[in-house]
Amino acid sequence: MAEDLIAPSILSADFAKLGEEVDNVLAAGADIVHFDVMDNHYVPNLTIGPLVCSALRKHGVTAPIDVHLMVDPVDRIVPDFAKAGATYITFHPEASNHIDRTLQLIRGEGCKSGLVFNPATPLSYLDYVMDKVDMVLLMSVNPGFGGQSFIPATMDKLRQARRMIDESGLDIRLEIDGGVKADNIAEIKAAGADTYVSGSGIFGKGNDGDPHRYDTIIRQMREAMAAVSR
Repeated sequence: MAEDLIAPSILSADFAKLGEEVDNVLAAGADIVHFDVMDNHYVPNLTIGPLVCSALRKHGVTAPIDVHLMVDPVDRIVPDFAKAGATYITFHPEASNHIDRTLQLIRGEGCKSGLVFNPATPLSYLDYVMDKVDMVLLMSVNPGFGGQSFIPATMDKLRQARRMIDESGLDIRLEIDGGVKADNIAEIKAAGADTYVSGSGIFGKGNDGDPHRYDTIIRQMREAMAAVSR
């Protein structure tokens, strides 16, 4: 089973000091920077683009950057994010007319590719492209806004996705995004996830931007996961 990786979503960080926020959360033990891109078209919100990704790299961030595209169309912006320093680029199958082509485009640009599944999107999209996917991301909230509650039905979907990945024999990460916190991360791991996006659960107001509190919440998450055996 793959190593458990914690991926703070910078959507919930303080954008006025984003470089510092990312530095602090990585120093506190996070593994991946989760980068939410919303276009006010595919989802009802507008966030950040390639220039911010590039700025983080220029700031000195060397950790993997996991770019989650909530945009439609997808293909036009993939090369921009690849050039800006993305490690993973994931997208929603509903936002691409040619899923296979988009996955190949991402890999062709030197990035790892992934598909994102909304709560009501079936995993059957994977049936013919599993060999082109490096990441499967399950949304446990409806995309568009941070701070939402975890949708319990995602647990069964996680188990299904884990079975599909294991049966494929391929090296594919299984990521979960939405409502992930220290008090439910153990159950999420037990269902099969190995990569955990958490926005307000890490950057939430209760942390007050204090890097020592980031260390506390990430330590609590790792302790909860350590109690789970697969």
